[in-house]
Amino acid sequence: MEARIALRYKTIREADAVAKAVSPDNVKVPSGLFIRTNRRGNRVFTRINCETRLQTFVATIDDLLGAVSVAERTLSAVKK
Repeated sequence: MEARIALRYKTIREADAVAKAVSPDNVKVPSGLFIRTNRRGNRVFTRINCETRLQTFVATIDDLLGAVSVAERTLSAVKK
């Protein structure tokens, strides 16, 4: 299974902050799971490959989007 998620932000700085916030997910993952996040311009791209169970795949996407949401809320709070 594979998912490719692309997110667009108003500025490169916002995109960079979100990419860095979720990049720890790129390091420690269970066997059979691959996650890579990078920033290009004002966009953040994440690729997820899962060779295990569907539940793992769905949970990984959910975790990623949760982390993105926290990062976005933090950026919003810092701007105020």
